[in-house]
Amino acid sequence: MITVKNLYHSYTNDQAYAVKGISFEISKGEVFGFLGPSGAGKSTTQGILTGLLPLQKGDVEVAGYDMHHRKRDMFNKIGVSFEQSNVYNKLSAIENLEFYKKLFDVNTVDPMKLLELVGLDKVAHKKAGTFSKGMKHRLTFVRSMLNNPELWFLDEPTTGLDPAIARQIIEIVKQKKAEGTTVFLTTHNMNIADELCDRVAFIIDGDIKLIDSPRNLKLQFGEKLVVVDHIVNDQKIQDKFSLINKEDLDKLNTIIQTGRIEMMHTKEATLEEIFIKVTGRGLE
Repeated sequence: MITVKNLYHSYTNDQAYAVKGISFEISKGEVFGFLGPSGAGKSTTQGILTGLLPLQKGDVEVAGYDMHHRKRDMFNKIGVSFEQSNVYNKLSAIENLEFYKKLFDVNTVDPMKLLELVGLDKVAHKKAGTFSKGMKHRLTFVRSMLNNPELWFLDEPTTGLDPAIARQIIEIVKQKKAEGTTVFLTTHNMNIADELCDRVAFIIDGDIKLIDSPRNLKLQFGEKLVVVDHIVNDQKIQDKFSLINKEDLDKLNTIIQTGRIEMMHTKEATLEEIFIKVTGRGLE
């Protein structure tokens, strides 16, 4: 669904590149995470892929369209949910969706059903200007689903949402993935990326450092540990043991046989820990 080869972009039309020769491919039905801190090049790349920024240097194909020659038809196939909500405040929620669906040349989803998905059906006829930031974000999210897109761009889809609503959004994305929708997810939330993505790309300072599945990254970069909460001399102690170190394995076996274990679980590296290990940078 997406092919990017040797992509560069400069906002100042010089050698100060925000994106520096990146390349990647995304298959149909894949959820691809584009992960990095603010200013890493995530939004720039998404802007080029969605046609909001001109393609300056490199080759990009999106949903079968060459981005050197953007065509209006492409927008019937893609949906974009921006991190910054850009709804019409003087229109109601339902009016926002009704207006937006007229821009498409394909069949659209019933706006009321979309509002129901994210709990906005009860305020469907209230002006968006009266909505909280989270409500506007939900409206922007479902607006991106109006044309039932084949390729769905999600920019920080759970930002500013309470945990229950964020969980709803995640489950909707999972459902669309099951239906075959391709998702390009830009985020710095590694927990969401870990749960949703088939593959992730780590980008920092305009460069992609690596691309792989979350599972493979954990196997490659994560330590294999067991965390044990146990009782020693009537005191609660937590110990960590390596599963590849013989001395640690012997100690763990002794505790299993003779100790009073309260809890025991394996500990895998998080994507955030791996990102910091690979890039030397945090996500803020």
